[in-house]
Amino acid sequence: MNRLYDSMEPRVIDDGMLKLAVGEQGPQEEAGELAKQEGILFKDVLSLQLDFRNILRIDNLWQFENLRKLQLDNNIIEKIEGLENLTHLVWLDLSFNNIETIEGLDTLVNLEDLSLFNNRISSIDSLDALVKLQVLSLGNNQIDNMMNIIYLRRFSCLRTLSLSGNPISEAEDYKMFICAYLPDLVYLDFRRIDDHTASVSLSVSQPCETESSGPQISWKRGMEEQLPLPTTRRERAVPSS
Repeated sequence: MNRLYDSMEPRVIDDGMLKLAVGEQGPQEEAGELAKQEGILFKDVLSLQLDFRNILRIDNLWQFENLRKLQLDNNIIEKIEGLENLTHLVWLDLSFNNIETIEGLDTLVNLEDLSLFNNRISSIDSLDALVKLQVLSLGNNQIDNMMNIIYLRRFSCLRTLSLSGNPISEAEDYKMFICAYLPDLVYLDFRRIDDHTASVSLSVSQPCETESSGPQISWKRGMEEQLPLPTTRRERAVPSS
C-alpha cells in the first residue's frame, strides 16, 4: 500500500466522490452557485482531478464521455481499469500509485500524454492503440530490459520520454542507446537531447571490441541479432514558404 495512506481506508470511486470533485473544480462565485443548483452533467466535464483521495479501484467514470484530462495520481491504484468509455481522453496521470502492469488503455486512441511515474511496472507493453502518444513518463519503476526501448519505436509521435530511476537508466550508454533507436525523441528524462548526443548515438548499436567497455558488452552483443539497425536521426521538417 502506498506510504502516504497507510492509516487511511482504501476507497473506490463512487457517485458521491465524483459529485464532490466536479463541484470543487467547477465555476466559482455566481456561476458556481447556479451550476450547483441546476446540477453539472458529468458528460459536460472536460477535466477531472481525483488525486490524493486514497483510491484503490477506478470505477464509475463511464458517464464522463467527453473527458479530455484525468488526474488520478497519488492514490493506491493497483490496476488500470474502468477507462473504456473515455475515448476522448488526451491527458492521463496515473503517477504515484501501485500499478504493476500496463493494461486497460486499448480504447484511448486520442491519448497524447501518459504518466505512469513512480509505480511498480517492469515491462513497457500494451500501448499499441495509443497512436497519438507524444509524452510518456515511466520514471521510478522497475524496468530492467533494454528491449522495452525497441517496443517504443512504433510510436511515431513520441517526443518526450522519462525512464530515469529504472534499472535500465543505470546502464552505460543508456542515453545514446535510446537516441539511436528513438531518433525523433526531443526530450529524455526532462532534458532536451543535444545535437552531439544525437550525432554519436549510432555507435551504441555497434559491437564492442575493447575490454574497457565493461558492462555494456553483455547487452549490446546479446541484442545484436534481435534488433533492427537504428535509423539516423531524421531532420525536422521545415515548412515551405
